[in-house]
Parts: sequence; structure tokens; C-alpha cells
Amino acid sequence: MQVKDLIKWFYRTIKERRAEGYVDVAVLVLCVMLVLALALRVLPVFIAKQQLDTFATELMREAEISGRIGSETDRRAAVLREKTGIDPQISWSDSGQIQLNQEVTVTLTLQKNIGLFGNFGSFPVTLRAQATGKSEVYWK
Repeated sequence: MQVKDLIKWFYRTIKERRAEGYVDVAVLVLCVMLVLALALRVLPVFIAKQQLDTFATELMREAEISGRIGSETDRRAAVLREKTGIDPQISWSDSGQIQLNQEVTVTLTLQKNIGLFGNFGSFPVTLRAQATGKSEVYWK
């Protein structure tokens, strides 16, 4: 059934005088509202995942440029937390100074809840983002 056919059916059903048509329209409106409510609960999780990916990429870039995991990456993480409004758990594959071309990985995890009716029917989803990079600093 195409959208055009659905619209024609909707108008035809409204114009009919039988009660059956009104019930169909009421059920259709209820279904549309439930789909919209579900979308409003699920779409923020996709946005959080995109922010988490960007968070990981920018944090990794800071580690690549500075050549170490320490105060620079901590400051950048604080700025990113403030900017994005998310507070993920951060774990690094290494710590301290990273030699030129040495590979390092950062993994971010964040818990988000998905569900329609508040805490009822809600369940947590773990979002994970990972970024890998190489140091651009030579340490003597």
C-alpha cells in the first residue's frame, strides 16, 4: 500500500457515516502516536552514539598530537564532556608517553536507556566507541 492510497483510504473512512470508520481512524491515530513516541525515545540513543564516536576521535587526535596520555588528554576529555553533555567511561590501551608511530587505542563506553513508558519497559543499552591512532611525537 502506497502513501497515496493510504491518504485516500483515510479521507474515505472519515467521510463515511458508519461507526466502524471512526474506530479505524482512532486506532490509526493511536498507532501513529505510539510510533512517534518510540522514535522520540530511540533517536536520542543514535545521537549519543554519534557524539560518542566524535568524542573518541577527538580524544585520540589529542593523544596523537601531544604524544602522551596524561594531563592534555584529561583536559580535552573535560572540554568534550562539557561540549557534548555526555560522560563516558574512558579506557586507554597505554599510558604515559607514547613513542613515535607507537599505536594506542581509546575505548569509550556509555549506558543509555531505551523504553517508552519511563522506567517501565525500559532497558539499558551499552554504547561503545573506539579510536586507534599513532603518536606523532619522538621522545628522546
